[in-house]
Amino acid sequence: MAEDYILETRDLTKEFKGFAAVQGVDLKVRRGSIHALIGPNGAGKTTCFNLITKFLQPTRGTILYNGADITSAKSADIARLGMVRSFQISATFLHLTLLENVRVALQRQLGTALHFWRSESSLDVLNDRAMELLEDVGLGGYATQTAAELSYGRKRALEIATTLALDPELLLLDEPTSGMGREDIGRTADLIRRVSKDRTVLMVEHNLSVVSDLSDIITVLSRGEILAEGPYSEVSKNPEVVEAYMGTGLEANHG
Repeated sequence: MAEDYILETRDLTKEFKGFAAVQGVDLKVRRGSIHALIGPNGAGKTTCFNLITKFLQPTRGTILYNGADITSAKSADIARLGMVRSFQISATFLHLTLLENVRVALQRQLGTALHFWRSESSLDVLNDRAMELLEDVGLGGYATQTAAELSYGRKRALEIATTLALDPELLLLDEPTSGMGREDIGRTADLIRRVSKDRTVLMVEHNLSVVSDLSDIITVLSRGEILAEGPYSEVSKNPEVVEAYMGTGLEANHG
């Protein structure tokens, strides 16, 4: 049933001067799932993400969100519809405290998102919700610290908190554990699991142990096309997938 899917792409294709970076991708993201998009370097993952979030316009194909055609919509429009890409719309200011960072993102609810000259007291109504969001991402104890004082992994958690302030129905995460050490990776994976409880998550992720741990469904891209799709237990045994990962097998890339 179409209503089971929050996001669909049909024949999604992007060509750059005759080169097809994404070719005929039919993607279906089931509502309430964690869906991972993986593949070797140059597979078209980032291009696919940029097409879905409308930072690129497809050469051809259709993108449906909650059954509505958003192929021609602008990036800001789909964010307002509830599809939000983390680390790109989030408002993270290094000189502000964590509480202040989340309040800036919450200002959209007051219709004063760009009114930085408003008195600080006018934003106090947002404090409780801002603290709730910080608690949700494990940063409640750091509310009065500035963002500049955070570790890299906790900065990422703050970015997710500011994204959640937009109350997304579909959260798109682009390489959420990139550049992190083992401890931050574990913390971020736990965070993704928590925030997925009442929303859908689509993520591009290179760390296959995170993918296998979190994902309900995995779509493997290779050379711009879907190579395989299914749960990790099936996809990791697919000979074509193993070959796409340079013949070493997925387990060699695990971690």
